Amino acid sequence: MPYKEKQLHEEKVFKDPVHRYVHVQDRVIWDLIATPEFQRLRRIKQLGTSYLTFHGAEHSRFNHSLGVYEIVRRVIGNFENSDDWNDEERLLCLCAALLHDLGHGPFSHSFEKVFKLDHEHFTQQIILGDTEIHSILERVEPGFSQKVADVIDKTYEDKLVVSLISSQIDADRMDYLQRDAYFTGVSYGHFDMERILRVMRPLEDQVVIKSSGMHAVEDYIMSRYQMYWQVYFHPVTRSAEVILSKILQRAKYLFENNYTFKLKPFHFISFFNEDVGLDDYLKLDESIVFYYFQLWQEEDDDILRDLCERFMNRRLFKYIEFNPKLQMNEWVELYNLFQKAGINPDYYLEVDSSSDLPYDFYRPGEEDERLPINLLMPDGSLKELSSNSDIVESISGKKRTDHKLYFPGDFLISLSDDNPVKQRIMELLDFEQPLEGERENAD
Repeated sequence: MPYKEKQLHEEKVFKDPVHRYVHVQDRVIWDLIATPEFQRLRRIKQLGTSYLTFHGAEHSRFNHSLGVYEIVRRVIGNFENSDDWNDEERLLCLCAALLHDLGHGPFSHSFEKVFKLDHEHFTQQIILGDTEIHSILERVEPGFSQKVADVIDKTYEDKLVVSLISSQIDADRMDYLQRDAYFTGVSYGHFDMERILRVMRPLEDQVVIKSSGMHAVEDYIMSRYQMYWQVYFHPVTRSAEVILSKILQRAKYLFENNYTFKLKPFHFISFFNEDVGLDDYLKLDESIVFYYFQLWQEEDDDILRDLCERFMNRRLFKYIEFNPKLQMNEWVELYNLFQKAGINPDYYLEVDSSSDLPYDFYRPGEEDERLPINLLMPDGSLKELSSNSDIVESISGKKRTDHKLYFPGDFLISLSDDNPVKQRIMELLDFEQPLEGERENAD
């Protein structure tokens, strides 16, 4: 029997808090899960620094990847008897769903920004490079690994396959919304996925939704909107991300300026040199990063030591609303005042901005084209979701942006009260000293 058709003697299941069970019958899927490259995802948190805000958010990219695979498996099961579904694409869809996040690194987005990396690039490298993942995919058939990479890269010729993994209503989003809501303990991300799966239909080059399921999709869109602003962009999480980024920036600066670390940061050297190979990338996970942060709390450099102690012990920065476009003069003054106060503004004064576009209709020619969610009407015609839903129409195409200014409140409080520099900083920040005994890091 060809490898791609091999089934396990007995179906394997993973007990899952979101989907109850993740079912595996294909030998290829079982073998992929067992690879070192996939097992590495157990050591990468799905929500980065969110565990410092929501203490339950300790789940991993491994959890999420299995969840996306399970949703796609169920969707394909519903498509089997449709004339618009090619069952030859089944294994390709399952592999792409399982491996779509393979290239994420530790504290993914903050890490990528500092070191100018792209997790999608490393996903491609893992799938196409000298890895166990690549070897297994090529056993399916020559060139199969390239097909999987193309689906994840959204360049595969069958757009219906791509839309299952990457669209405005895809398996990726449906899993992470529910999973992140479960582990953070919030109610926002829950929606009727069972109903959505029942009304999804394959149609030529896209997945469409039966019009009778429109309200379930509205609920999904609003769940995503709420999750972004209540969880993903939570200001406390963003404060931790700012400190994390500053730690990495400081360590890179020290390395470039020949600082002698107490223990040479071997795992970071290729990152500092911006010459990261696949082997080095795969060796660096969050357990390694935490090890260095723990060590760096005892470094001689005051800034690196302080930032690591803050991150490891959750002594985060305070924040205020601050729009840099409208408050540029205040920003310049604050920068200069921090310097006068002996607080390095390059590491202790940061504007962080978050923005999201919850749903958009098709805008041909734009750099980030978003294919719309189409409703399948009883007469067989298609109607774009926002044209039929007042709820979705009200947020469609409307980008929301939030700006915060982060700073170390404890440093400011420690300055002498009769210091005019402190007085002016406190005035500009509209920041009041906490009452005695009040916890500085309260959310």
